[in-house]
Amino acid sequence: MPELFGHMPSGEPVHRVTLENAALRVQVLSVGAVLQSIEAPGRDGRRANVALGLATLEDYVAHSPHFGAVAGRYAGRIAHGRFTLDGVAHQLTRNRGGHSIHGGAAGFGKRAWTLADHGPAHVELAIGSPAGDEGYPGAVQVRVRYTLDGAALRIDYSAETDAPTVLNLTNHSYFNLAGEGAGDILGHRLTIDSDRFLPMDADSIPTGEIRSVEGTAFDFRTPCPIGARIRTADPQIMHALGYDHAYLLPGEGLRRAAMLEDPVSGRTLTVSTTEPAVHLYTGNNLTGALAGPSGRAYRQADGVCLETERPQDSPNQPGFPSTALRPGAPFRSTTVFGFGVSGS
Repeated sequence: MPELFGHMPSGEPVHRVTLENAALRVQVLSVGAVLQSIEAPGRDGRRANVALGLATLEDYVAHSPHFGAVAGRYAGRIAHGRFTLDGVAHQLTRNRGGHSIHGGAAGFGKRAWTLADHGPAHVELAIGSPAGDEGYPGAVQVRVRYTLDGAALRIDYSAETDAPTVLNLTNHSYFNLAGEGAGDILGHRLTIDSDRFLPMDADSIPTGEIRSVEGTAFDFRTPCPIGARIRTADPQIMHALGYDHAYLLPGEGLRRAAMLEDPVSGRTLTVSTTEPAVHLYTGNNLTGALAGPSGRAYRQADGVCLETERPQDSPNQPGFPSTALRPGAPFRSTTVFGFGVSGS
């Protein structure tokens, strides 16, 4: 049964739902549709929480860098908070360095969602966004469903609009397979099933170029420790203070995008998605100012995000996958986080 987690400053109640089966235990909050914790077993058979999170609702509302949240209406950045759709220009709320990020000042990751359905192994949350919300056209209705399926956590997104708009949804979980608060993820071995990434400018906006990973620090086509090349002099890494880049994925339908392994605990994470890109972010802006449920401070590179989505600034980049959402053509997307143990 849902438990009361607290109340938003507006007075709206926030609940926590626990999903559990023989393999996983997951806690979901109705603020931001947040994955607060994901407990998965390691080589020793013991579960550990592998998702960075916060202990109180007050911390999520005031300080969270989207730990475990569903970012929207538009995950990632839109340059200068402006885009044109069907010949009509739209100005969004600018909330990061003159640009719009993760839906604006009050994006989906910071709002109370409605518990639409729940059971021992699933929970569905819903949120409505009126026309003009943060500057976006069209009224949008969004649902996110989390489902446990053995050692996998499936995320199904759906959305509808009454007028043309843009939409980009992702789950912004920060993973540490050694356990929340266990230190950095630089020794985690990462594979990304892509040979193309998107370079960024100094404001972390895609330049529009699609670049081969061949011969670069961005080549994770074979397993490589995240920290192996993160201190190279590549300007793309230097201005981002680490990795903060999208990779374009080949193929269509639900297919593997990435795999992560902690060699010490043996825990693995396989990310599969129907989305056209995965965004790699190595927690570059974690400063030690926030502590998780373990009581340990989160510092730079203490978690890694593998955000399945459309690339940032797609509404302004004709060469990128479209993010247009239109009446009568609902948005559907699926991502699966599959957990395992290496060598088993």
